[in-house]
Amino acid sequence: MHSKKFTQKSHQNQVEEPIRDIICPMSDTICTISKSWTLLILWHLKVGKKRFNKIIEELGNISPKTLTKRLRELEDHGLVDRKRFNEIPPRVEYSLNQKGVELIKCFKYLDIWHSKWNYEK
Repeated sequence: MHSKKFTQKSHQNQVEEPIRDIICPMSDTICTISKSWTLLILWHLKVGKKRFNKIIEELGNISPKTLTKRLRELEDHGLVDRKRFNEIPPRVEYSLNQKGVELIKCFKYLDIWHSKWNYEK
């Protein structure tokens, strides 16, 4: 059984471009931000630096374990910066970096799309 390579023609220069080269990077981002709590964490960080307990307080029902996991994932994907201060007691702040800020801007367009096409009003 052989596999087909799906392609899409570019209208500008009629060069074939593999669809996976377009979709895969985007699907990785969508997979990352679609995990539970992730969008809310990003949204709460858009106003500036926050400490772990402040994020828990603002989100309400998130467990510390889940928040830790999501913040690590966001940091690993280069969307959130973690700054650790050499103090006692330890202090850590989380903030969106430029990549995270630019991603947040996309939420506006998703909201517009959702408002236009959401049939369950």
